[in-house]
Amino acid sequence: MAMFQNLADKLANAFKKFRNKGKLTAADVKEGMREIKLALLEADVNFKVVKGFINTVSERAVGAEVLESLLPAQQIVKIVNEELINLMGATQAKLEISSKPPTIVMMVGLQGAGKTTHSGKIAGLYKKQGKNPLLVACDVYRPAAIKQLQVVGEKLDIPVYAEEKNQKPVSIAKNALDYAKKHGHDMVFIDTAGRLHVDEVLMKELQDIKNAVFPTEILLVVDSMLGQDAVNVADSFNEMLDISGVVLTKLDGDTRGGAALSVRYVTGKPIKFVGTGEKLDTIEPFYPDRMASRILGMGDVLSLIEKAEEAFDQKKAAELEKKMRESTFTLTDYLEQLAQLKRMGSLESLMGMLPGMNTGAAKDAKIDEGMLVKTEAIILSMTPKERANPDIISSSRKKRIAKGSGTTVEDINKLLKQFEQMKKMMKQLSSGKFGGFLGKRMKMPF
Repeated sequence: MAMFQNLADKLANAFKKFRNKGKLTAADVKEGMREIKLALLEADVNFKVVKGFINTVSERAVGAEVLESLLPAQQIVKIVNEELINLMGATQAKLEISSKPPTIVMMVGLQGAGKTTHSGKIAGLYKKQGKNPLLVACDVYRPAAIKQLQVVGEKLDIPVYAEEKNQKPVSIAKNALDYAKKHGHDMVFIDTAGRLHVDEVLMKELQDIKNAVFPTEILLVVDSMLGQDAVNVADSFNEMLDISGVVLTKLDGDTRGGAALSVRYVTGKPIKFVGTGEKLDTIEPFYPDRMASRILGMGDVLSLIEKAEEAFDQKKAAELEKKMRESTFTLTDYLEQLAQLKRMGSLESLMGMLPGMNTGAAKDAKIDEGMLVKTEAIILSMTPKERANPDIISSSRKKRIAKGSGTTVEDINKLLKQFEQMKKMMKQLSSGKFGGFLGKRMKMPF
């Protein structure tokens, strides 16, 4: 994840100091903790948070279990990992679902934080789980805010409740609630107005909406790019509204990560979701343990498996596995695999979830997302017969395919070579223990 790259690198350097020592003294621990402290401060983590974190880790790190251990460096990494998890909330905080529908989720935050988009993203997440959400447009001040929510709703196939601009947000929220009850909507997401900064007028309106509809959850949407300011914003909103959780947006941006590590400690309220991109499916529940693993370069295999399970069709996977074993895997099947891979997200973000593969390493690998698009174009320019039997693709056919796909004959030769290599590799994997394990865990066809 781009936002933690610098922090992950600096923490890795701090841990090297421990690894090079063998047995540790209290002085060694103190020196290493100073490095960790600087890394956190540079990542824009709140000073009070850093102070408390370093004190807790230091106290544990100078204990007998670490200083007398055969592998003290590993013990310290373990302690830092556990304390990072505690700092971010220990366990995943799920959205509360009302026992008496509808569940009302009030989305609040400053202008530009991403409230409108993330109202849709979270509603879309629950729609996939069988819920029937309704989006409510209560931002009557920002030009085109209602239209933006309607566009989001249309893309996700989620209805949007909107009234005329002269209506007050409080009455819109109340009317929307009546509408939801009449039309069987079991979740209501209220997109409220924001300001460029926290002010009395904004807070009074939000408090009025809260008192009118009694929301099940009040989620504060915070732009993680704000760094330390994001924590101050969260503190102000929590003081005035008693929020129930936080949605951190733009976690794919090149930020320092301070907000994710500070907001829970400062507000006492959990991060419930994180936005990781601009597309409407780039939203994830927040898992403190998985985030800590990513920060420390341990990967996030569980999220990777979940992404694979969501993107890969189990029935198709079984069919493809059979084709690979029987060597009947075609370019049409290859195209289907690429489509499913694309549904899992960017290759860079997937590589960042692998243990030992931090975001920096993924960047250095120079993953060319455009290659997937080019490969898709080439295969789609082939006839069904050519896809089923690439051996018949002669020079003249290659020229025709190149022209149709806007590529070169060299690109086609490269693809056909890769396809043959992949077929061989997949056949080996499908018959081995490795393939059996991944096939079961990830429902992927190898």
